Amino acid sequence: MPVKITSYIGFSGDAEEAMTLYQSVLGGTLDLTRYKDMPMAEMEGDPEWVMHSQLELPGGATIMAADTPEGSDGGSRIDVILYGDDADELAGAFEGLSAGGSVTMPWAKAPWGSWFGQLTDRFGVSWMIEGGGEQQS
Repeated sequence: MPVKITSYIGFSGDAEEAMTLYQSVLGGTLDLTRYKDMPMAEMEGDPEWVMHSQLELPGGATIMAADTPEGSDGGSRIDVILYGDDADELAGAFEGLSAGGSVTMPWAKAPWGSWFGQLTDRFGVSWMIEGGGEQQS
């Protein structure tokens, strides 16, 4: 199996809501495992919290996340990078992910020739979205 790179995002009680939003915007198959489903004496956390979630996107990418009992304030300390060839699809993802969040760099044609935008979603996760040639709309 080839090596893959993805994101793993720590939340503090919002993992299910965040991953459900990401699935509604990006599509794919979402699997959730709660702390109560993996009872281990050494595991801390609310039994209803997400112990592990995995969103397999149609294009083959994966996003993973969990609610972390170590006092995480949510969000990510790294950017999640979404990239591809379809500028219109990427623009839709930018719009959906930025709803309720804040835009750092608006979705626009980048100096290097593709489209680019940067945002922080309503859960505090930073996203960079890049790619596509000419946007249709």
